[in-house]
Amino acid sequence: MPVEFRHHDSLRLFAEIARYRSFSDAAEALNMTKGAVSYQVKTLEMDLGLDLFQRGARGVELTPGGLKLLAACQSHYEVIEAEILALKGLSSRTLTVGVSTYFAARWLSPRLMSFMQDYPDIQLRLQPMIRLFDLEAQGVDIAIRWGSGHWGDGDVTPFLPCPAFPAGNAAALETVERLGWEQAASTFTLLRDHDDSDAWTDWLNAAGLPHQTRRDTLIIPDPNVRVQAVTDGQGIALMDTLIEREMEEKKLFRLSQHALQDYGYFLVRPRNAAFQDCAAAFSRWLQTQ
Repeated sequence: MPVEFRHHDSLRLFAEIARYRSFSDAAEALNMTKGAVSYQVKTLEMDLGLDLFQRGARGVELTPGGLKLLAACQSHYEVIEAEILALKGLSSRTLTVGVSTYFAARWLSPRLMSFMQDYPDIQLRLQPMIRLFDLEAQGVDIAIRWGSGHWGDGDVTPFLPCPAFPAGNAAALETVERLGWEQAASTFTLLRDHDDSDAWTDWLNAAGLPHQTRRDTLIIPDPNVRVQAVTDGQGIALMDTLIEREMEEKKLFRLSQHALQDYGYFLVRPRNAAFQDCAAAFSRWLQTQ
């Protein structure tokens, strides 16, 4: 039977771009030039006769056709990887957990040994993620996400309550103590984790304060970078008790006793994800921690 499709190598490249949502990031991860990546994608799109990505200033998004192709690719790659593991005599029970490096380093990693001891037959793969959305498109079985838990893109399970409060460096604390919160708020740049975040609005409402009138907000999706930016005096941010070390070292300070009590860390599973007993096992284990 003649093979008409001749760009199977480009499909793996396509899946990587979909995971990173960026030609540049995918090129760096694959040790390729951005030009080479763009050329292969164009060739693939011409052969398929459809656009796979919508290109924008902030990256790329999958088209409806691209989403269908990604789903097909992922299911087949999972089968191939399971067969390869079987040939090597390794477990094919693999669980991919999407998590920020911030949470992984400060909370999850020190506890993982107990999971590995309790479930030696599950191969756990931590996938560092900054953008903890579109989980299915990124090949994640389950994700750990910070916020209020009011999301509609997956099945949400709370597991670690962690109220959010405003934090800043010593200069920010001095400003609050000198001016009071209502005046001080208009002098601060409020750092957010994404464009449409309503966390600061929620906190100002909870604290009974007027909404900030300044427009100079700063979007920093990576929580590690956000902590450093606050330490460096680039603004203030809503944080939680995972910055305990910085608070003990007097690098960061809690600026108010008001907190968003319903905020914390949640497990989120893509709605269309097939049931996995290893995902259920990981969820149960987290609840014991």
